[in-house]
Amino acid sequence: MDIYVFQAVKIIIPGTSHRFRTTIFVIYWTVAGVALATMLTFPFVDVQTWPKQLRTYVFSILVGLFFSKLVASIFFLIDDIRRGGTWLLTRMFSNPSFTINEGSQGISRSVFLSWIGVLMGGSLFSTLIYGFKNKYNYRIRRVSLNYPGLPKAFRGMRIVQLSDIHSGSFMDKRAVTRGVETAMKEKPDLILFTGDLVNDRAVEMNEYLDVFNKLNAPMGVYSILGNHDYGDYVAWSSQAEKTANLDQLKNYHAAMGWRLLMNQHVLLKKGEEQIALIGIENWSAKARFPKYGKLKDAYAGTEQIPFKILMSHDPSHWDAEVRTKFPDIDLMLAGHTHGMQFGVDIPGFKWSPVQYMYKQWADLYEEGSQKLYVNRGFGFIGYPGRVGILPEITVITLT
Repeated sequence: MDIYVFQAVKIIIPGTSHRFRTTIFVIYWTVAGVALATMLTFPFVDVQTWPKQLRTYVFSILVGLFFSKLVASIFFLIDDIRRGGTWLLTRMFSNPSFTINEGSQGISRSVFLSWIGVLMGGSLFSTLIYGFKNKYNYRIRRVSLNYPGLPKAFRGMRIVQLSDIHSGSFMDKRAVTRGVETAMKEKPDLILFTGDLVNDRAVEMNEYLDVFNKLNAPMGVYSILGNHDYGDYVAWSSQAEKTANLDQLKNYHAAMGWRLLMNQHVLLKKGEEQIALIGIENWSAKARFPKYGKLKDAYAGTEQIPFKILMSHDPSHWDAEVRTKFPDIDLMLAGHTHGMQFGVDIPGFKWSPVQYMYKQWADLYEEGSQKLYVNRGFGFIGYPGRVGILPEITVITLT
């Protein structure tokens, strides 16, 4: 692919000076060579011993380079198909001596398509680099949800929803602290966390316990587990080690003053009125994610409660089970998708590649009297940045 892209680079700078062309060629092949050499060293070094920042950014830049060249190559391929078709038609109906080349004779490459390809690939890579600065650029999303059947005592209640903290990815404690302070300035009545506190291991929270324990609200802080919290993506030395990791993570929820709901419900009371808060373990309709959640068990005992909120990490749960089997669950809160940390998110228009995998992936969705809100995530994983889809603190007001 490096060679394929290089052919197009040569096409777009033919009229420049020899010195300029040489400089461009040297830069191109130096970057490509360093990227290849870095990848070739991975089997022979323990990457986990690298500083986290170095490891994260090296992988991200390599992936960014690959996808940028892949996007550029799509345009070059379109041009090559055009050239191939023209050559074939010429051979069949006109001049059999025509050839496909990049010189003045035969069917040359399109300078326009070459420019488009290079610009698109370059723009993608530049955008990914720019997105590094947005990973702590927290945005408050305010949502007012109207429920005619909401008990009067709970009208006007403010809920802060956080999701997908992924503490193992953080590299700036001060920035994370600002995010928590931003949430607390909203003076919520209730704080709900919808899963993925860590990437894999409970120890990732060690440095951030004294940050997230600052989250508090008059009606409490409640949490659930997400798919990453179980340590399913780690090759543990034994099942006992994996179990101990999860136990430690549960203890961390308690140490921060969060009540972890494991297929359980609690009744929130104001005066003589009450609503139900249901929290289940991860349950996904996607085959590659686990189904630990037991909504039937958690729901039992709430049948007569007039208003119900469900915390379930994966939004695919809503269509697959919640709407079909539990039509009296008024509001479900989820996260998980992060909006893929990449896309367009402006008033009146949202787009992200994740929407081709998840029907509900960000914001509010309504079916009949039921509502689902999908949080874009507080943290990040994999790519250490955000492009278009910024980290979110959701403030929900019930009316």
